[in-house]
Amino acid sequence: MKESLFLTPTDTTIGFVSQNSFKIDKAKKRKPNKHYIRVVDSLKTLKSFTRVPIAHKNIVRRAKKRTFIMPNELSFRVVKDTEHNLLLDRLHCLYSSSANLSGEEYSEAYARDKVEVIVTLPKAKKYNASTIYRLGQKNIKVIR
Repeated sequence: MKESLFLTPTDTTIGFVSQNSFKIDKAKKRKPNKHYIRVVDSLKTLKSFTRVPIAHKNIVRRAKKRTFIMPNELSFRVVKDTEHNLLLDRLHCLYSSSANLSGEEYSEAYARDKVEVIVTLPKAKKYNASTIYRLGQKNIKVIR
């Protein structure tokens, strides 16, 4: 179950999540050379993957619905106090992507057909994508 492909409401969208990025590639029919956002359950878990530049530690610690591209080019979002944490607290780190065919609109029928586990989906909820920031050692740049 650990490396299953889940269809679940995340903190920002209805998404495909898994500890295996290749399963998301296959579901989205996406080339495997692109990076996914890694969603982590805590700052402690984040530290096991990357070092946050000192100048940005407070921003990352306090962020909600914000994704950070670190100097090592990996992107992370720390999720706290959401329903998504029910899954995330058990698995600690997941690759995350919107639940749609790459470049297409979301289709619940398509998404349900591609996953191994469906976490209860809400009815017609409006989601907002996370804001993405690129962190340098001293500077910060808004990407989306």
